[in-house]
Amino acid sequence: MVRTWVERFRRNLIMIGIIGFGRFGRLMAGYLAGDFTVKVFNRSDKSAQIAETGAIWASLAEVCRQKIVILCVPISTMREMLQQIAPLLNPDSLVIDVCSVKVYPVEWMVEALPPSVSLLATHPMFGPDSAAESLHDRKIVLCKTRITDTRYQKVKDYLVKKGLNVIDTTPEEHDRQIAISLSLTHFIGRALDEFGAEELMIDTEGYKRLLNILGVVTHDTWQLFVDMHRYNPYARKNRQAFMAAMKRLDEKLERE
Repeated sequence: MVRTWVERFRRNLIMIGIIGFGRFGRLMAGYLAGDFTVKVFNRSDKSAQIAETGAIWASLAEVCRQKIVILCVPISTMREMLQQIAPLLNPDSLVIDVCSVKVYPVEWMVEALPPSVSLLATHPMFGPDSAAESLHDRKIVLCKTRITDTRYQKVKDYLVKKGLNVIDTTPEEHDRQIAISLSLTHFIGRALDEFGAEELMIDTEGYKRLLNILGVVTHDTWQLFVDMHRYNPYARKNRQAFMAAMKRLDEKLERE
């Protein structure tokens, strides 16, 4: 009885709002609802699915009144959403994004949201497939944007307690590395899809690993693929360098 009361008190101490209930928004709502009261806004009616995660459907205005507001929207719609929520946020709220790129979202948040609002840029390096069962030892990137050391440490401590491996870095360094580790990997996977790669009876372990890349990237939306290339300032350069390397390799083979 006492334990139940304590758990309810803890859940109501911090109220979290989530904007967007796509695949990742659903994953996040499910994990956070176990520790906090979570309210979710989505443009289309997904109230039944939201309730399944333990979260509560709410209007955009209600979600923006929470102490912590997490943006789970496509990068391509983020600037528009920031303009909508700017007048709705409480002065002492914390806004967190989960975009797979960081340079532009940080610029947009600083530009659009009131100075009194704290900002934290993040990139969870996992998704609905890889973290369906557990968050243990999954990576999450944090880019300290506009937030006090105390508040930042509280967020970081919570993530560590959930089993996450927290990486502190800058938006620029994040985008430089992710242009290779994510954007280029997805490009290779999508190229395999265009090629028509499929399971073969006579295969190799290396080919199976290629098919694994194909399976992972095609579970994500085409919009996410486009956005991670369009809004990462380093993606195009690395993509072109990779294609140039493939061309050089092909030319070497032709000369043999």
